[in-house]
Amino acid sequence: MAYRNKKTKILQDSMEAHMKASFSPEEAFAFAHHDAADAERGGYSNYSYWRSTFQAFKKNKVAVFFVFVVVILLLFTFIQPILPNQKDPLLIYEDANGQRLSNLSPNGEFWFGTDSIGRDMWSRIWSATRTSLFIGFAVAGVEIVLGILVGVLWGYVRKLDFLFTELYNVFDNIPQTILLILISYIMRPSISTLIFAMCLTSWLQMARFVRNQIIIIRDRDYNLASRCLGTSTFRIIFRNLLPYLVSVIMLRIALTIPSAISNEVFITYIGLGVPTYTPSLGNLINEGRKLMMDPALRYQLIFPTVVLSIVTISFYIVGNAFADAADPKNHR
Repeated sequence: MAYRNKKTKILQDSMEAHMKASFSPEEAFAFAHHDAADAERGGYSNYSYWRSTFQAFKKNKVAVFFVFVVVILLLFTFIQPILPNQKDPLLIYEDANGQRLSNLSPNGEFWFGTDSIGRDMWSRIWSATRTSLFIGFAVAGVEIVLGILVGVLWGYVRKLDFLFTELYNVFDNIPQTILLILISYIMRPSISTLIFAMCLTSWLQMARFVRNQIIIIRDRDYNLASRCLGTSTFRIIFRNLLPYLVSVIMLRIALTIPSAISNEVFITYIGLGVPTYTPSLGNLINEGRKLMMDPALRYQLIFPTVVLSIVTISFYIVGNAFADAADPKNHR
């Protein structure tokens, strides 16, 4: 005990000597400077959800690469008709003797060759891509708006649960393929008919998915507190609920566009989709399928299939990467 007291006395003497050497009596007992702005700044965070999302997304080099692929593909698809020396996708080309330039292999004039009646495959593929992308974005837009709206109301407003559940059961029990075929038979085949047929049921899975997510978070403490404070349902939905679903909704959106394009390809493939005189990826793949056994004409199937694959894979990878980046768990 005596040894410990001696060590303590030595330490105290050392601290007093240091204080006397460092500070004058006035300085040692002066009030510490207080800055109110610094005190407020101590609890400040410059965190931004969207900035953190894009920072996390940029770390995925593969996804960034496919973003450039998608942007370049979309830009080129829509500016291709106004570029110089572009051919008409519906025009049948003939030689000096009036003979159709049918089934020409890719060459300097016809970069992707010609089809069975002499139309330029290069211009037809890009025209078909525009058609399929328009269908995909139109169906995705309806699915996103209607699916999220119905899903949020279905999950948050308990009085509407029975109505939307029965509505879902009725539509979900009708196979989408059968419905697409029936609508195509009943109505005149066209792009609008195909979009209408796919929009009838495409929103169901989105609505069910959003509804399940809303049920998980609707009774959390901050939502109960908002209701107790009299916050409107509209404000709770858009300020408390939907921001937590950005990541999962982005994943569904990423799958919607390629899915709509695939449905267009399938329905057109069986002869019930876009009319044959309208270029679409479904029409081109259907025409190329008939020639796939001839090695010299197989390019008519390969080129549109490659474009379709690039579109679907790019949207899928970018969507999945953005969904992961939008998850707050991946933010620092």
